[in-house]
Amino acid sequence: VQLQASGGGLVQPGGSLRLSCAASGSIRTINATGWYRQAPGKQRELVATISSGSTNYADSVKGRFTISRDNAKNTVDLQMNYVEPEDTAVYYCNVYATTPWYTRYFWGQGTLVTVLQ
Repeated sequence: VQLQASGGGLVQPGGSLRLSCAASGSIRTINATGWYRQAPGKQRELVATISSGSTNYADSVKGRFTISRDNAKNTVDLQMNYVEPEDTAVYYCNVYATTPWYTRYFWGQGTLVTVLQ
């Protein structure tokens, strides 16, 4: 299973950015998907998850970020609105998927989001 994340870049405070992650490979089912982030000098943290239509958000992004998933395309997006400098981080997509051989979590390579000060 390969995860390809895209959409990162530079953005002004208060602006918007949309991240996208596409999963490919020997996937039977995707059970859950999510976005995590890791800021410089900090641990990786959960941003948002979506599973069977239910979403979960970190308190710091509630009301500003929206996670969505396209089951037909095996993609998961993160719409980021009203970004703040504290949102600067490398964002990673995460998929809990079933393949013909096992079920486990997979991670994308990360995409950098920089909110200008």
